[in-house]
Amino acid sequence: MQELVSIIMPSYNSASYIGRSIESIMTQTYTNWELLITDDCSTDGTQDILHAYAMRDSRIRVLQMTENKGPGYARNYSIEMAQGRYIAFCDSDDCWLPMKLERQIALMQKRRCALSFTSYFTCDEKGKVNGLVMAPKQLTLSELKHDNKIGCLTAMYDTQICGKHKMPTIRKRQDWALFLSIMKDHPIAYGIQVPMAVYRVRDFSVSRSKFGLIKYNAQVYRDVFDYSTLHSYAYLFGIFMPTYLSKQVQNLINNQRYKQLWSEMK
Repeated sequence: MQELVSIIMPSYNSASYIGRSIESIMTQTYTNWELLITDDCSTDGTQDILHAYAMRDSRIRVLQMTENKGPGYARNYSIEMAQGRYIAFCDSDDCWLPMKLERQIALMQKRRCALSFTSYFTCDEKGKVNGLVMAPKQLTLSELKHDNKIGCLTAMYDTQICGKHKMPTIRKRQDWALFLSIMKDHPIAYGIQVPMAVYRVRDFSVSRSKFGLIKYNAQVYRDVFDYSTLHSYAYLFGIFMPTYLSKQVQNLINNQRYKQLWSEMK
């Protein structure tokens, strides 16, 4: 018997992309899922698209925020309403490959782990695949603390092992803070190195400016580990930044492989 997976998707003015994201979930080889889409007061026709898909597939549930508050709040509302054992994340402009859920749940059941993730491709705003981010096979709390190595669109956690966790309501880096919170009690997470998703890089996305995230990175250390402001920034510049730059170099190396892998998986 397949365990139920609750897929968390926030939406805001996503009419140009969200149909493809939903379709990528509807074509999963693992079929026992519910997709909870919380719309954050879209004004571009997104809501009409969502209700059309909900009419087509009873596994899709459309929820509505009463005021625009950001993706963290929208995700948390979906998490509140989720009924599945597993909680997974897919934003409204990202996509999954068809075997993602099946392979990831098989890994989690084999490893009996609280948290898992996968490698993923990147694409531009038009959907052209242009890069690859490789996941490590195994990740410790210390390694995740050095730098976020989990793509939110690939993350899945098991509520039966770690309970139902919500994202903190900081404006940015909520996903990293969530993963750190889970791993404080379950300090090993497992990755699938085969890419199982496609992350769309948009010019105006919340996470586009990495240097603009510096103060939010420090806030994560304060909120999750109760570090002082001085300790948070010392850790950020002494450990996080060198690790992040090293990861960027590795991503450039990985990008040399994306064309071959993408052609094999299409």
